[in-house]
Order: sequence, then structure tokens, then C-alpha cells
Amino acid sequence: MNLHQFRFVQEAVRRNLNLTETARALHTSQPGISKAIIELEEELGVEIFARHGKRLKRVTEPGAHVLKSIDLIMREVGNLRRIGEQYSKQDSGTLSIATTHTQARYVLPQPVAKLREAFPKVNVSMHQGSPGQVAQMLMDEVAEIGIATESLAQYADLITLPCYEWQHMLVLPATHPLASKPDISLQDLALEPLITYHPSFTGRTKIDLAFAAKRLQPRVALEAIDSDVIKTYVRLGLGVGIVAEMAIKDDGTNSDLIAIPAGHLFGLNVARVAFKRSAYLRNFVYTFAELLSPDLTRSAVESAMSGHANDF
Repeated sequence: MNLHQFRFVQEAVRRNLNLTETARALHTSQPGISKAIIELEEELGVEIFARHGKRLKRVTEPGAHVLKSIDLIMREVGNLRRIGEQYSKQDSGTLSIATTHTQARYVLPQPVAKLREAFPKVNVSMHQGSPGQVAQMLMDEVAEIGIATESLAQYADLITLPCYEWQHMLVLPATHPLASKPDISLQDLALEPLITYHPSFTGRTKIDLAFAAKRLQPRVALEAIDSDVIKTYVRLGLGVGIVAEMAIKDDGTNSDLIAIPAGHLFGLNVARVAFKRSAYLRNFVYTFAELLSPDLTRSAVESAMSGHANDF
């Protein structure tokens, strides 16, 4: 048995047992993958996959156990590579970050700039997606560190730590009737067309739950994943915007809009940092975590990675 066979089996499962897609992803031939998997099964004495003709149909019961072992082996192979990179190239390499658009646009520029200043030979690769996609990129080892909202904590294969708290903000033109109202309620907002995030982004779930708790049906006129897009349509008079606090920067770009804190309406949110469980982290990954939050010290992250995340 060899690592190529393990990689073929693992990728076949990721590609929903489609060997054509598996071969394309691994830049090899479909017959070669089929032969390698069969040879592994013969060596192990069990069928990893049930078949219909030449097609893979499902993972067998012994195959499920084999897959768990393969995942562990491939994870440790990845760790070995990172250990080699760590000690052969102390201050160089690539930091792969998986995050949402809001984090990439408003939160990460300064930490990334400071990391590049401290490690000028380190390249940064930014991968953007929904929180679910961020989690998957970490589990697939496309990225080493992920930053998103609370939903990252739902994945058992990830170690997640709180990074910072934030609240939603209402944004509206200064001429809007609600701009001068001292206490805006959910009932007030339910009467307005709203412009906010797509349901899978930036704490949208809490917005929906807040309205549901009051048995109100919000009028969502437009959904987007980009805070700047939301603010653009607010400026056009399409409705009241609900954006993340970090998207309201005091740099003059929002001077034509009124921003009103809405934490009392929708609650507080927690941005979280995530790593794949049992992953080996290089020095500059720890440094980047500290740049995100002073609480994310190397000792705190190491403690979490060793099984004490709940103590953080």
C-alpha cells in the first residue's frame, strides 16, 4: 500500500465516488485510479467500495473504517510536510487563509500587512466563501486558518476560538424617518424594506431569529454577501440596511449614511478563528493569530489544539 492509493480513495469520496471527476482533480487517468483502489482492496482483504459494474456505488462498512485510518494518515503526512517546511524555511512559505468577504475586506488588511512586515518572505493566499465553505476549506487543508462567525463551532473536526465580538448596525440616509427616531424597534423595522446579508453570511441567522421571536415577518427587499453592496442600495433609497459593525469604517466613506447600533435588537455575534484538529501550525500561523487578537497567544492556541479549547 502507498500514499497514492490513499489519496485516490480519499479524493474519490470527496468527489461523490465519481472517478472521472477524481481523475480530473488529481491530474491522472481513471483506469489508473480504479486499478490502484482495487490493488489496495486486495492487499487489505476487504472491499472499500460496493460497485455496480465498474461504478462505485457506496462505501462499505469496512471501507468506512479504512477511510478513517486513511484520513488520519493523510493528516499526519500533511503535518510532516509542514514540519519540514517549518525547520527548513523558518521565515518563508505560504499562509492560506479561508474567510468570508466581510472579514477579508474590513478586518484582515491590517493583520495581513503586519504579518508581511514581520515575515517578508511569507506569501498570503486568501480564499473567500461562506462560513460553511470556510470550514470545508480547513477540513480539506486548502487553508490553515479560518475566520468567520459562530457557525465554525459546529464542526467537530475543527478547533475554534473566539476572536472578537461585534454587533449589527442599521444604516440609512440621514433623511430617512427612522434616522431621528430615538428608539428603533423590531416592529419599526418590520414595516420597512430591508437590505441585508444572504442567509448563510455574517450573522444573518440572528437577524431572522430576532424577528421570529417577536412573530414578525421582515420585508427583505435585497440580499447580498457584500456590505458595500448593501450600503450602495441603501444610498439609492431601496430600504434600511443591516450590516456588520466592522463594515462601518470611520474613514469618511460612510459620511452620507447614519449608522445606528442594533445589538439590542439582534444580540451580539462572535467572530471565531478555526484550525483543523490535530494540524501542525507553523510559527507565522501563531503570529497571525496573535495579530488578530491579543488573546490568541501562542500558548492559548497550543493549549486549544492539545484538547483544551473549552478552557479558552
